[in-house]
Amino acid sequence: MGGMFDLSVGGLATKGDENVTYDVIVVGAGPAGMTTAIYTARDGMNTLILEKQIAGGLAGTTHLIENYPGFPEGVSGEKLMNLFKEQAERFGANVVEFEEVQSLAKQDDGVFELKTDAGNTYKGKAVLLATGSAPKHLGIPGEEEFYGRGVSYCATCDGPLFKGKDVAVIGCGNSGLQEALTLLQYVNSITFIEFLPTSKAEKILRDRVTNDPKSTCYFNHMVTEIKGDNSVKSIVVKNRETGEEFEINVEGVFIYVGYQPYTDFVKGVVELDKWGYIVTNDHMETSLKGVFAAGDVRSGNLAQVAVAVGDGAKAAIAIREYLQEQK
Repeated sequence: MGGMFDLSVGGLATKGDENVTYDVIVVGAGPAGMTTAIYTARDGMNTLILEKQIAGGLAGTTHLIENYPGFPEGVSGEKLMNLFKEQAERFGANVVEFEEVQSLAKQDDGVFELKTDAGNTYKGKAVLLATGSAPKHLGIPGEEEFYGRGVSYCATCDGPLFKGKDVAVIGCGNSGLQEALTLLQYVNSITFIEFLPTSKAEKILRDRVTNDPKSTCYFNHMVTEIKGDNSVKSIVVKNRETGEEFEINVEGVFIYVGYQPYTDFVKGVVELDKWGYIVTNDHMETSLKGVFAAGDVRSGNLAQVAVAVGDGAKAAIAIREYLQEQK
């Protein structure tokens, strides 16, 4: 199927070529975006991937992924996403990192224009939005002040800095407990603070964490303040049932209380749900014809690599059909 699409400019473009009208522009280089790019590039579509950070997304920062098929012993997120990237590039996809899309608009001729923070403008016949999401903040005193000085949202990134120290993990969902498994390799102890009366994480994660002697759990509690001087020294915790407040000495605070989608640049362009996630149909089509969405940024989606990969594959097939119709 390699000769199916008219590339119009003669062959694959150099990375980030503003003079090219790409067949597909993928925004976001996580599992969903990379999967779509693998499919579209292999199909002969001239494919550009724009990623605001380093390719891999949140999956690339995960210490160990154990539930992705094909890796019986598990695989590091970094390794897995590097394989995705290598595969996409092998088929000719162009990956541009550290360039954030700031606007998306459909022109009169049906071609989409994407402007980035680097001052570049790229054109594409179809667009996939696979921008994923970012960790939510608590919005409490001390959180912003001590970010990078004890407050973190990534145990894989910062865990080794807390070797032999006492830390807190805020949030006992899958993300919090998964990241805590990384921290347990380094820290002296972890105090878990969970807003809900119980953890909704997978049983295997709950068992691993709660059975570790380094773990202490406070359910139905919330953190109201992070204290310190040059770095974090303690957290103030409130019992949601009794209202009692007390202080716990910690040198690190790792926060996992949900995610916020990266969709600010498409507000008013495609339909979003009340939480800011992109609404699609079963074919990954958004409310704007020619624009598709896949992965964690999609409304009602599960934050799982395997699900994102499935989304990406479905989006690629839908994009192929869309471009055939346009031809």
